[in-house]
Amino acid sequence: MWRALMRNKVGALLIAIQIAVTMTIVLNSISIVVERDKMMQRASGLDEQNTFYLTSTGYTSDFNAQNTVTEDLLAIRAIPGVVDAIQLNAIPISGGGWSMSLATEAGPDVEGTGTAVYMVDEHGLETLDLDLIAGRNFTANEIRWRQAAQPDWPETVIITEALALTIFDNVDAAVGQTVYIGNDEPMTIIGVIDQLQAPWVGWNNLEHSMLSPENMAFNSTRYLIRTEDGERDRLMPIVEEMLAARTSGRIIRNMDTLTATRDRSYRQHNAMIKILLTVIVCLTLITALGIVGLASFSVQKRIKQIGTKRALGASQASVMRYFMLENGMISTVGLVLGTGLTIGLNMLLVNWFNLTPLDWMYIPIGVISLLIVGQIAVLGPARRAANIAPATATRTL
Repeated sequence: MWRALMRNKVGALLIAIQIAVTMTIVLNSISIVVERDKMMQRASGLDEQNTFYLTSTGYTSDFNAQNTVTEDLLAIRAIPGVVDAIQLNAIPISGGGWSMSLATEAGPDVEGTGTAVYMVDEHGLETLDLDLIAGRNFTANEIRWRQAAQPDWPETVIITEALALTIFDNVDAAVGQTVYIGNDEPMTIIGVIDQLQAPWVGWNNLEHSMLSPENMAFNSTRYLIRTEDGERDRLMPIVEEMLAARTSGRIIRNMDTLTATRDRSYRQHNAMIKILLTVIVCLTLITALGIVGLASFSVQKRIKQIGTKRALGASQASVMRYFMLENGMISTVGLVLGTGLTIGLNMLLVNWFNLTPLDWMYIPIGVISLLIVGQIAVLGPARRAANIAPATATRTL
């Protein structure tokens, strides 16, 4: 069988290389698809299905931002079906927001931990659907007004569990601790929340977020509104019309839902998954067709040999088994080579793009799957070879 393969070693080698390349690309692609899918399924910590937001922009010279924000929030919270509402400087998982660094010591040379910054009032936990797992919430007296270009920070802060574990290794120990923002401004941690993702879905510190107790006296601002279950779509136009009618000199725009925001933020991940799945299917089909072509060519060249074997008493099953074993030998060579290439490519991808290393379980699963694909692909040509009649083969050549 091996000597027969060596008579057409170029074709066999090409199929083995094709199998190796297919295994390398397919397994690494599957690993990326699984990783991207896990990223897309990560919970943001918000009640996404019942939350929407919009932007209010004042454009007149006498526009009073502070009074407008105060009155808007009171009016929105009074609407039946609204759970709560806040003014918010950035929308989670939206791709744009504020970030700072928190350190346990003051000084410009101290390395801090990056965190997303959300400016909220005492209604922030309820609106964002956050659970307080240690400490306390802000009080109304702690909420200050941030003016445009104001550089300083409040005295208190609430951080996420992930951020607390990164800085202090312990959630309970974080409460009451002092952290420094902007190199030397102290902030006392008064609470720890369960989860709140940053605006940037590709950020390594996605779970690092802090809540700063302040409203913003900005002419352009965002309101985040959480509704009761199933009330979001009904209330969106109501809130928009109410805000547009109650104050002149401003426009209401960019109303959107958190679910739509998530879809946009993960659009590239979704596109990559579709592309890689297409590549996986196409490569597998091309490899299967290559095996079919090589096996068919081999059968065509060996009609006399097959006929002779059949005349000497070889059964149809033995002829089929011959071609399937031959394909198994070619596939084995390709899969051994593919295993090495798969590991090598994955090491490069991990170093170049900071991807998660390939789970070792993918390799035996890939080997078995491609062996099965190869056997299925060669089944047709092997069956045609087994059906060759001895007399027909003898007359053909």
